[in-house]
Amino acid sequence: MLKAKILFVGPCESGKTVWANFLTKSSDIAKYNPTQGVRILEFENPYVTSNNKGTGYDSELWDCGGDPKFESCWPALMQNSYGVVIIFNVDIPSHLKETEMWYSCFVQQQFLQDTQCLLTAHHKQGSGSDKANPALASGWKTGRRCQLSINQPSPRRFRIPNEDNQTW
Repeated sequence: MLKAKILFVGPCESGKTVWANFLTKSSDIAKYNPTQGVRILEFENPYVTSNNKGTGYDSELWDCGGDPKFESCWPALMQNSYGVVIIFNVDIPSHLKETEMWYSCFVQQQFLQDTQCLLTAHHKQGSGSDKANPALASGWKTGRRCQLSINQPSPRRFRIPNEDNQTW
């Protein structure tokens, strides 16, 4: 069975734990409680195929605390990681600038490819940021934007704006 270790990183109060809980179908947390160090969530996806064989894969989703006091732990967190999801809160202006530091530390310095990194702009429901697309710093390459509401009941729908405005 294949195994993938994915890191969720970003500033404090960016929504990393909300995303981790959503993707692993874990319970929601109503009150903000900062992640101390790291929280590891494991789940299995039996539907992945490799070379026409249904091998499946195990995933480790590492929900990393965003407080700079954990910076000394970052090298250990990064070891053997397959990908990085950088999450920031669009309602906190300093977060957008901080994403460059997270990208430098967790992607560039680890020699990961850009295809192994996902930048995610998150906001709390009802914050007024529902329709806004943040202006990325010049260091970020322009990529496809994906909108996902994790506050709606199933089925969960991904909306990928492209030429035919298709919804996935």
